[in-house]
Amino acid sequence: MAVPKRKMSRSNTRHRRARWKASTPPLAPVGIDGTTHLVSQHLRKAYERGLLRPEN
Repeated sequence: MAVPKRKMSRSNTRHRRARWKASTPPLAPVGIDGTTHLVSQHLRKAYERGLLRPEN
């Protein structure tokens, strides 16, 4: 893990943190019980196998 060699100023720390933004996960259509649901692409296999149920 990278370790900073010097103390970073509060201004720089907050500016760096403010730039980081989370993005929404890509959605994939999955057919369950004859209806199509949009679910997270990472959880697609779990929905297809019946391990997860979509919320209504």
